[in-house]
Amino acid sequence: MAKLTTDELIEAFKELTLIELSEFVKAFEETFDVTAAAPAAAVVAAAPAAAGEAAAEEEKDEFDVVLEAAGDKKIQVIKEVRTLTSLGLKEAKELVDGAPKPVLEGANKEAAEKAKAQLEGVGATVTLA
Repeated sequence: MAKLTTDELIEAFKELTLIELSEFVKAFEETFDVTAAAPAAAVVAAAPAAAGEAAAEEEKDEFDVVLEAAGDKKIQVIKEVRTLTSLGLKEAKELVDGAPKPVLEGANKEAAEKAKAQLEGVGATVTLA
């Protein structure tokens, strides 16, 4: 088989329907064990990262308190979640069972650190985002 140039390949792709082109991409990915979407995702991910560097100089003033794990004292963690939020018993239990989940969103730094300390005080694993 003769080697095709890039221009010849592009001309051949122009003649394909979208379904045929999609099937080609899938076959190409399987044959060469690659993902065609990866470079596009890298470009998209690079743009927010550049914007994030400029914003990193400004101090963050809103935090999300995320419950990563309840630990050994699940009942005490549920009680603390209820204290920190307006959730009922069932909703607080579902939040703790579904960890990792945010307990507080958009809290100021002082409130977020206080909530984190309270939850960690009863054995939970918590992060601030």
